[in-house]
Amino acid sequence: MNLVRAEVERLAARRFAQLMLVLLALAFVITAATTVVGSHQPSARELAAAQAQVAQAISGMEAEFQRCLAVKSGQLPLDESVYLPRDCSELDPVLQERLPVIADYLPGVFVFAQQAEPLTLLLIAFLVLFGFLVGASYIGADLNSGGVVNLLLWRPGRLTVLGTKLGTLLGVVVVLSALSTVAYLGAFWLIGQTAGLPGQLDGVFWRELATGYGRGMVLVLLASALGFGIATLGRHTSAALGVFAGYAVVWELGARIVFEILDVARLEQLMLSTYVGAWLTGRVEFFDERICPGGEGLCSGSYTITGGPALAVLLALTGAVTVAAFATFRRRDLI
Repeated sequence: MNLVRAEVERLAARRFAQLMLVLLALAFVITAATTVVGSHQPSARELAAAQAQVAQAISGMEAEFQRCLAVKSGQLPLDESVYLPRDCSELDPVLQERLPVIADYLPGVFVFAQQAEPLTLLLIAFLVLFGFLVGASYIGADLNSGGVVNLLLWRPGRLTVLGTKLGTLLGVVVVLSALSTVAYLGAFWLIGQTAGLPGQLDGVFWRELATGYGRGMVLVLLASALGFGIATLGRHTSAALGVFAGYAVVWELGARIVFEILDVARLEQLMLSTYVGAWLTGRVEFFDERICPGGEGLCSGSYTITGGPALAVLLALTGAVTVAAFATFRRRDLI
């Protein structure tokens, strides 16, 4: 029998993987049902009122822009109580990244175009947890029960067997994620059509959604490989769970409190969650007055972490754990 096929069957037969799949589907159903209950299709009266509010909001933005130009040209006196930017173009409605739309003034209405991005992030969170736990259980249970030893008797070659297991895990996670995404986003698109509003589904929307989803899928694969590698090093599923819980409690919570007490500058650069967020969103910006000693000069106190360096950190961590897992597995006594 082909080794890959055998591993796919072994992974599909694992009760923990089946349980996680059921929980994943249950979470999707609950999220969709909650959305349907909390949404409704807007009436013509609601749409007309929202359209009037949009026109009023844009008119107000235009009035603020014209007031700024008049103050800058000396046609109007400066009012200290009203904010006035250095460059009036900041208030120009034409140059804004986003103008008010009808959906902004329709409370209680699900708008797919507005909610698709946060819903995708929620989906990615589910898949990251699924990949990490299933990856850890997949190899951890085999190492603990002696299943790997039996497999090596049939197919000698430790690195080949472990590599096939990891490749099978990642392949199954990709296929399952693709199917889940189609069902998940398809359900919410249908909700937008029947119990809400679809919103503006143009090329920019789909491009940004695909980019965010692609970033999320990279994170899902890294989490799956990380859970697999930690469980391989610890020879048990609980090793991965212990490392995850220990890191979250000891470092993300405990160390953060200690560093804040010690006034450590650029604290967020020391946290793995920062790089996860930076990779998913493309960039994150933080403010820390401690990086400006004395508060002198042009120091703004802000620093930014972009997606490229964030991905490098995540790849380095996952790569180091995976290489260590393969190196240890190669020479370890498995009995």
